[in-house]
Order: sequence, then structure tokens, then C-alpha cells
Amino acid sequence: MSGPSEPVTAFLDHLRYERRLSVNTVNSYRRDLDKLVAFAGHQGVVDLKQMRFAQARAFPVYLHRLDLSARSIQRALSAARQLFYFLLGENRVSRDRLFSEQLHASNPFVGVSAPRLERPLPRTLSADQARQLLEIDVSDSDLACRDRAILELFYSSGLRLSELAGLSLRDIDRADRLVRVTGKGSKDRVVPIGGKALDALDEWLNRRATLTAQREQAVFIRLGGQKNHKGRRLGRRSIQKRVGYWARKQGLGRSVHPHMLRHSFATHLLESSSDLRAVQELLGHADIKTTQVYTHLDFQHLAKVYDRAHPRARRRKMGG
Repeated sequence: MSGPSEPVTAFLDHLRYERRLSVNTVNSYRRDLDKLVAFAGHQGVVDLKQMRFAQARAFPVYLHRLDLSARSIQRALSAARQLFYFLLGENRVSRDRLFSEQLHASNPFVGVSAPRLERPLPRTLSADQARQLLEIDVSDSDLACRDRAILELFYSSGLRLSELAGLSLRDIDRADRLVRVTGKGSKDRVVPIGGKALDALDEWLNRRATLTAQREQAVFIRLGGQKNHKGRRLGRRSIQKRVGYWARKQGLGRSVHPHMLRHSFATHLLESSSDLRAVQELLGHADIKTTQVYTHLDFQHLAKVYDRAHPRARRRKMGG
């Protein structure tokens, strides 16, 4: 009687010698299918061809108990699915449509789902890091004055890079502390400007008036580079570089990009208000599901606060 590993060996030989897959790829299949063989042993399955759908459904649960990631579980299920297609079809020559349908229906791993891959959480700055980034001395530098206004506006209003780069003078309402932006899908929205951001913007706009021709409407302009570009609209790439420059200069010890400031705006606002709908409107998200990713960050924050503050949250030290 053949054991469960014998069909796996035949399949791996098929991959290596007939499909001519690389040694590394075949070894990857082998590691995943070794887990299937171990699982079959736990299930009392002697011949893999006799595995049923109900048993196959338990395979991802078994893998999860091994502390495998969702991606690793998906890969192991794919390997098992390919193995069974091979076992069911190895003696067939005809590959007509009827046979393909039967092959699909007979594979116990078809329809067995793996855990969904977790969406990576947005990277953010802490409130202290944001404060450190924005404390820029602008007394003797038009460049620093402009850049501080850019950083303040990113963090204060949660703008996308394209939105900030596209700002014109007519979009700023200094009296009502509002900025009008054109977001994704050419949709306009109006976003408030925080007090510190408005102060930084006011100082920049006062300086800007002496640095460019009156006909130029861009809020943020070039201050160096080629002579014919000076005083013209500042591009997205240049803004990205300036954000990275100030993160290094201010000693944050990590890379920072414009979207991280947008993420930080949303996270800190949600931590303070818990108003998901308001954050959705301010970010310009068409679907609140997009905004809900920040609730995971907020939950992490609340969990840390609980662990630090609640008298029953901390574990007792051993031997105490």
C-alpha cells in the first residue's frame, strides 16, 4: 500500500522533469506539500486520492494552528490544489471541456478558501514626531518658510500630494480658513485649515508676493533651479523630496513621505473625535470602507493606552 507521500513525489518529479520548473520552485512546492502529508496523517488519510472535501476544508485550519501567515496558507492551498489536478488527470490524454469540468468538480481543494491577506496598515507619525517635524526655523530662509507651509498644510488638512501641488491662490480662503481642492475623480471638496497651518501659509504668501510674477497663480513655487523655472509651480516630485529632506534634518530617524502626513492627519483626528464620517469627508473618500482602515490604527492606540493605564491590564512580574 502506498503512503500519502508517494503521490507527492510523483507530482514533484512531474514539475521538475516535465514542466521543467526550477529547483527552488520545486523545493517550495515540496515544503508546502510536506505539510499536506502531515495533515493527511492527522486525518487518518492513507491514500491522498481518497481525501474528501470536508477533510480538505480543515487543512487551512491546521495550517493556521502552525502560526503560518495568510500568504503562506494561500500558497500551501494552491500547491494542494495543483497536486490534486495532477492526481486526477495523470492517466488522461483527452482534455476536452467535459473532462475539465469533471476534474474541477472532483478536486477536494477547489472552493477551499484561505484567510484573506491582511491589508497593511498605513504608516503614521506620532503626534510628537509631527510636532518635531514642523518646528522649523524660517527666520532667514524663504525656502524653509515655503516648506514649513507645505508640511503644515499636509498635516493640518490631510491633502493628497496631487491636491497640494495643484493649489492655486484662488483655492485659499484665508478669511474663513478653508482650502478648496480637486481630488480623485475631479471631485471638489472644501477642507478647513488649522490655525498653525494658516499662520505658516500667511507668512509664506506674504513672502511669495515678492518672489514671482503676478500672473503666476500657484501657491507653492520653485525658488531655485533653472532660471526659466524659478517662480513657476512646484512639482510633485520636488515636494516629495522636500518632505524627505525635512524628516532627515529634523532628526526623525525614519523616511517620511507626503501620504504619511495625510495618514497621520486622519489617525490623530480619529483618535480625538472618533467621528469616522467626518474623517471620510475631510479625506475625500468615496467609500467609508477606505476610511475604516484608520479605525484599526485607532484601536491599536486605544489598546496601548489601556495597557499603560488600566490597573488590571499589566501582567504581574514573576516572583513578585
